Amino acid sequence: MSDSGASRLRRQLESGGFEARLYVKQLSQQSDGDRDLQEHRQRVQALAEETAQNLKRNVYQNYRQFIETAREISYLESEMYQLSHLLTEQKSRLESIPLALLPAAAAGAPGSPAGEDAAAAAAAPGPGPGPGPGPGPRARAPPGPAAPADDGPRRTLTTLLEKVEGCRALLEAPGQRLVYNGDLVEYEADQMAQLQRVHGFLMDDCLLVATWLPQRRGAYRYDALYPLDGLAVVNVKDNPPMKDMFKLLMFPESRIFQAENAKVKREWLEVLEETKRALGEKRRREQELAAAPRAPPPPAPAPAPARGGGNPFEEEGEGRPPPPAPADPPAEPRVDLALEWIQELPEDLDVCIAQRDFEGAVDLLDKLSRYLEDKPSPAPVQELRARVDERVRQLTDVLVFELSPDRSLRGGPRATRRAVSQLIRLGQGTKACELFLRNRAAAVHTAIRQLRIEGATLLYIHKLCHVFFTSLLETAREFETDFAGTDSGCYSAFVVWARSALGVFVDAFSKQVFDSKESLSTAAECVKVAKEHCQRLGDIGLDLTFVVHALLVKDIQGALRSYKEVIIEATKHRNSEEMWRRMNLMTPEALSKLREEMRSCGVGDLAPYTGDDCWVDLSYTVVAFTKQTLGFLEEALRLYFPELHMVLLESLVEVILVAVQHVDYSLRCEQDPEKKAFIRQNASFLHETVLPVVERRFEEGVGKPAKQLRELRDSSRLVRVNPESTTSVV
Repeated sequence: MSDSGASRLRRQLESGGFEARLYVKQLSQQSDGDRDLQEHRQRVQALAEETAQNLKRNVYQNYRQFIETAREISYLESEMYQLSHLLTEQKSRLESIPLALLPAAAAGAPGSPAGEDAAAAAAAPGPGPGPGPGPGPRARAPPGPAAPADDGPRRTLTTLLEKVEGCRALLEAPGQRLVYNGDLVEYEADQMAQLQRVHGFLMDDCLLVATWLPQRRGAYRYDALYPLDGLAVVNVKDNPPMKDMFKLLMFPESRIFQAENAKVKREWLEVLEETKRALGEKRRREQELAAAPRAPPPPAPAPAPARGGGNPFEEEGEGRPPPPAPADPPAEPRVDLALEWIQELPEDLDVCIAQRDFEGAVDLLDKLSRYLEDKPSPAPVQELRARVDERVRQLTDVLVFELSPDRSLRGGPRATRRAVSQLIRLGQGTKACELFLRNRAAAVHTAIRQLRIEGATLLYIHKLCHVFFTSLLETAREFETDFAGTDSGCYSAFVVWARSALGVFVDAFSKQVFDSKESLSTAAECVKVAKEHCQRLGDIGLDLTFVVHALLVKDIQGALRSYKEVIIEATKHRNSEEMWRRMNLMTPEALSKLREEMRSCGVGDLAPYTGDDCWVDLSYTVVAFTKQTLGFLEEALRLYFPELHMVLLESLVEVILVAVQHVDYSLRCEQDPEKKAFIRQNASFLHETVLPVVERRFEEGVGKPAKQLRELRDSSRLVRVNPESTTSVV
């Protein structure tokens, strides 16, 4: 298609007023026959392919930028929510300061009973600092039975959760408090269709989702519980009529909820972020306290002097040894876990897994492993490792799913490289090898099953060999690339897999070649094609020719025996109609053709049996037997490998014995001297020409002489007998 024609067609299709129906109608009226329509269809198809390639190229070029931009937008949105929450918190603190000072001033006035009680309370020893401002509606009091402020939220949590079926375990958890709750509507992520009404209960360390029970007013059923550690909150942009929505990301799923209005949605987002941040701060403080060295215990006071013993006038410290200095307790090793990247590591891993950034997730895990290498493992480090190990299991599950045969098998072996390489980096080399080979086995099986069985058998075998061995070669090269430097056991697994895949190929091969009763020449050509393709694997050091032989040996043996029976039946049929007459080929061309056919079979000299005319001093039966037997030998030698030696040799002996025994029987039964001489001439041709050719070709094709053929030729040698006798051979 010319550039001008393509540009004109592109502009026409891109125009704003383009109507497909009108365009096709005009094209049908202007076209001159089917050929014009076919050419125009090819031009449109070429334009569509060019457009698809350009679109794919643009997507590949900008895909990384899309991911980075989405991540930056998510970070900025999170920072804006945090900033808004900080401003709101500062405002509430400023407003609570005057309210807290007024009761304190009234209680501290002189002469008042409250002031006296406050003074007495201040004079009494207490376990901690003085009272501060009370908790707000969403503030959380420190846990503990001695804190009266905890009774209200605890009672509220108990009252609400008693209405939820199936969450009795939460009521028994100590220190669990309710932060926020409200009604929501859940939507399906793909089609944005309404699913169900739910109620969300936000505790200080988890989010509980309960479904609404329509039969019971104000009652719910437990649906899911999500720890805040692995929960990511994403704001969903309003797109009427879909608005006031937000998304919760929990690997490996995500859920979309709709709030009652924009204010409730904003409260949910703020409270979720605030609770997650408070939980992170709480755990960081616990880690810092656990990692900080403990202060040494105070020294024990000196014992009081015994009454009546010692000198009461001695100076303090005289006359008694000084108390031993307390031994410093061994300081616990300290590991700094307050770094920002360590605190954000679990959330960053969740984001990487959700965005399918497998390389980034494994890089973060490697960075943490290098940081904690050769460092002790106190309780905070063990807790961090436990949280990270959960993400590692999630990442492993995703990578395993990427390599499962249920995924698309397009793209060839290279499409699995990303998941395989990351599994190897995670120390899952054996699992990566198993999944890679299982994926490629499914791909090979699918490719063979999709081949159409049409046309000649040899054409199908060419396609089958090309598809299978090309796929096997690509898999071997990709395997060598992915698993270079890993445990050598993976290579043994690949060899076992290759043999199994070859079994699938041989099943399809045998079903088409041997089960359909093809001729021996066709079977030999098909086996030759398979061997040639198999030898290509030698370029990568993989030789599976012996496996092909082992899998095909039974089918080839069956084909040889079947073709042997065909020759024997045909020979017996011709023998039954044998008249022992000379061949009359009628024309010199027919004689030349016979000489060429015999020469191609290995019988080079027919001069002793031909003259100037078109007569041949051989019978039709002997000539047909010679061509058929030598043709069978040539095709069998193309199929030959050592496991077929005895089958081929026995088949040749049986076929030759049929002809020899028929000549022997004819000599003993024939009474006409002329026909008897003619039979002797045919017997001489078999003994002195055909059998040596069979013996020589067998030795050339196999590489060693055949003792049975030599013995057969010696035992059938003609002996001089009395012409009047009826026993003349053997």
